[in-house]
Amino acid sequence: MANLVIKTADELIDLELEGRWRTRRAARETGVSRQILRMFLDQGGPIPVTRIAAAFRDEPATAIQGALVALDDDDLIRVREGEIDIAYPFSASPTAFIVRLPDGKERYTCCAIDALGIAPMIGQSVEIRSRCHHCAVPLTFSATPQGLGPEADGIMLWFGKRVDERSKVFDTL
Repeated sequence: MANLVIKTADELIDLELEGRWRTRRAARETGVSRQILRMFLDQGGPIPVTRIAAAFRDEPATAIQGALVALDDDDLIRVREGEIDIAYPFSASPTAFIVRLPDGKERYTCCAIDALGIAPMIGQSVEIRSRCHHCAVPLTFSATPQGLGPEADGIMLWFGKRVDERSKVFDTL
């Protein structure tokens, strides 16, 4: 007969992974990160790195460059050819997940979970549009900072676990 090992939730926590996520959460609170997200919200992306540097005229350019490198290394943004094309939760490239902001502007998000997080992030209601992954039926529903609108009843979100928790952003969504 096999021994049954019972562990508490604290015993099951991957402390290394928790440490990386704690670092990522702290990085999102920096002025550079907030500026990038604000620009994605206000204007969409991609955002030229030079515009981020210009927003911090009183800071040394090397400090801003270092902050951008750190955010990219932590997989919070992606810099390509001098532009930020992904700043979680936003994608500058079209994806299957579109969020309509209160002012009517639309933004692409990297995934369904990112789309669901926009309303609490900005503290306002949004509309989310996508398609059923299985049958391609269009899906449209509202989300508030408190949760989903009634038109989301019956919609399920499926997600899988990344094989490598340290991997960088996916190029295809």
